[in-house]
Amino acid sequence: MTDPNVPPPRDPEDRPEVVHHTTINNPPSNGGGGSGWIGFLVGGIVVVLIIIAIVVFAGGGLNRATDTNVDLDIDLPEAPALPTPELPDLPPVEPPTLPTPEPAPAN
Repeated sequence: MTDPNVPPPRDPEDRPEVVHHTTINNPPSNGGGGSGWIGFLVGGIVVVLIIIAIVVFAGGGLNRATDTNVDLDIDLPEAPALPTPELPDLPPVEPPTLPTPEPAPAN
């Protein structure tokens, strides 16, 4: 019994000299590519930021006070004096001594 998925054997002389291949690329139909609403959204954000920058930097954004002389007089209470404990005397400690280096060995 022969396999139906295998094409029948062909005679090599039946083969044409030039074989043309055709490739067809079909783009996906599930919404591939960009859409216009993202550009609209980004453009709207840019326009709003430009309007805010113009209002703030043109002097119309905040009501600025003309008098900037401010007198601050703050009376802070004195901190109570805390008794400091008497610390014990430190024991006498001799500084460490390092051994003297020996001469390098002669090779």
